[in-house]
Amino acid sequence: MKLNNIFGLMTRHILTLLLSCLIRTAKNITWRRSWLRFITVQSHKPHFIAVHCQEVGGKNFEASMSHVDCFVKELLSSDAMKEYNRARVYLDENYKSQEHFTALGSCYFIHESLKNIHQFDFKAKKFKKLVGKEIYSDTLDSSPMLEKEKFPQDYFPECKWSRKGFIRTRWALADCTFDLVNIHLFHDASNILAWEKSPSVYSGTRQKALGFVLDRITDQRFEKVPYFVFGDFNFRLDTRQVVESLCSTATMQTVRAGDTNCVDKLIFRESENDRKVVLEIEKKLFNYINQDVFRENNGTLFLQFDSELSCFKERLHELEISFPPSYPYSEDSSQGKQYMVTRCPAWCDRILMSATAKDLVLKVSLYSVGISGNSHSSCCYTSVTCSNTRNVDLYIHH
Repeated sequence: MKLNNIFGLMTRHILTLLLSCLIRTAKNITWRRSWLRFITVQSHKPHFIAVHCQEVGGKNFEASMSHVDCFVKELLSSDAMKEYNRARVYLDENYKSQEHFTALGSCYFIHESLKNIHQFDFKAKKFKKLVGKEIYSDTLDSSPMLEKEKFPQDYFPECKWSRKGFIRTRWALADCTFDLVNIHLFHDASNILAWEKSPSVYSGTRQKALGFVLDRITDQRFEKVPYFVFGDFNFRLDTRQVVESLCSTATMQTVRAGDTNCVDKLIFRESENDRKVVLEIEKKLFNYINQDVFRENNGTLFLQFDSELSCFKERLHELEISFPPSYPYSEDSSQGKQYMVTRCPAWCDRILMSATAKDLVLKVSLYSVGISGNSHSSCCYTSVTCSNTRNVDLYIHH
C-alpha cells in the first residue's frame, strides 16, 4: 500500500519576494498572482505544502504588516488553492513585543485527498486531527500547537534585539511523525568585519544559535522524532578565503575613516593591466568585477568555502547542492539574474534534516528554478518512506 503525498518546503528567497515585495504594497497584483500559481507546484500536484517565511511584513513591518492578512486571505481563497480544504497559518506579527517578536511565518496547506493527518499539541502532549482553516497572529506565544522562541538576548551581537528565532510544529501523516522547524539566524552586519578573521565572528554566533535550536528540539520534554529545519540560516562563505581565492595576484589598498582610523574600505587591484580594480569591500559593499564566477558550474568552486555546517555534521544532513549561490539576487525585477553588490554571494537559505529524516529519503532529484525574474531558488523532489509499507513523495522548494 502506498500513500502518495508531497510536501512543498519553501524558504526565504521565494518568501522575500512574497513578503518584502508583495505584501508591503497592495499594488503588486500581477506578482502576487504569479506567486500564487507558482507555489501550488502544479506540475507535481502537492498534497501537503509547507511555506516558511522570515521577515514577515518586510523590513518596514510597522507600515507593511497590514498587507499581510490581506495576502494570506487572498492565498487561501485563490483558485490555485481551492482543493486545499485545511490550513494552518502562524504569523508572528506582534512587533510591539520586542522580547518575543521574530517576524517568522509558518504556513501549511493540506489537500482534500489527504485524509489522515494530525498536528501535535505541545501543551496536551498529544496529536489532534486537523480540521478546517485557521490563522493565528496575535497569540503565537500562547498557542499550544507550536513552539516559538526568540534567541536569548546575550546571543544577539552587542545584545541588540533583532528578529531572529525559530518556530517548530509537529505532524503525523499516517504513521510518519516529523517536526518542521522554521529558523532565522543572524546575518553578517559588516563585510569588513567578516573579512578580518577566518572563520568570521558572525559564523560563531550563528553556530551558537543553531546549537541552541537543535538542543531545544531534541531535549527530553517530548519524544524525539525526525526533523526538517529550513529557513534563512544566513550561512556565508568564508569571506577571507573567498577574497584570497579571487584576488590571489592582486594588491590591497586599505582606506581608513578619518575620525576613527578604523578600516572603512578595502580595494584590490590587479598587479598589471593598468592596476584595474577587481574587488571593493565596505561594510555593506562587496563589488567583484565578474559576478559570473559565482554562477559558473553552479558555483561549485565556492562550495569549499561553505563550511559553517561542518561542526553539525553529526546532527544535520543536507542534500547535494547543485545550484549557484541563492543570495543576494537583485530585488530589481529588471536585473533578476544579477547579484546585488551588497554581500558576497552565498547559500544562505538551506533545507537541513536529522539523520533519521535523511534515512526516510529514497530517491532525490535536485534542480533550480527562477520566479518573477528576481528570486532564484532550488527545488528537490524526493521520496521518503514512512514505514515498510508506505511511501511519501517529498517536494522541497528552496
